[in-house]
Amino acid sequence: MATTRKLSGRARKAVLLVHVLSAAAWLGIDLALGILVVIALSTEDAGTAGVAIQAVDLFAIWPMFGASVVCMISGVVLGVGSKYGLFRYWWVAIKLVLNVGMSLLIAFALRPGVAEAARIGERMLAGDPAAVIPSGILHPVVVAPTLLLFAYVLSVFKPWGRIRKSAQPVKGQRRDLVGAV
Repeated sequence: MATTRKLSGRARKAVLLVHVLSAAAWLGIDLALGILVVIALSTEDAGTAGVAIQAVDLFAIWPMFGASVVCMISGVVLGVGSKYGLFRYWWVAIKLVLNVGMSLLIAFALRPGVAEAARIGERMLAGDPAAVIPSGILHPVVVAPTLLLFAYVLSVFKPWGRIRKSAQPVKGQRRDLVGAV
């Protein structure tokens, strides 16, 4: 039976702090992105909309992706180095799947969409009346914080228990195959 190497108390606390801070940074960047997108979509001033949507491209994607990766790595270290494991409890496995999925979406879906919106923002600042920010950019700023808050809830309440019940050896009974015949 393979034994997992557990983190010492001090190491676990340090990794947990990194995990919590990276998750908080990720949520904060996501909320700031949401504010900028709402401003860009709701203002009548093309200059304000153009600057707001360009700011999303300047600051949000890579810091958000970085926070998601740090959160994922620290979460994996915590899972491997603790009693929870990575695929031993439902709440840990779901958080891992959410983190991997959202990180991939940031890199491969959100980044190109934000880059395109930033080009539209440039056109808006140049006075192009045909430049309109696509309303679809609002979806990620609603879905992502919702999923992150769901992950926070999973961390606090730890629902659903183990993925598989561990096989407990029967204590107090001795099987003697020689006497069974």
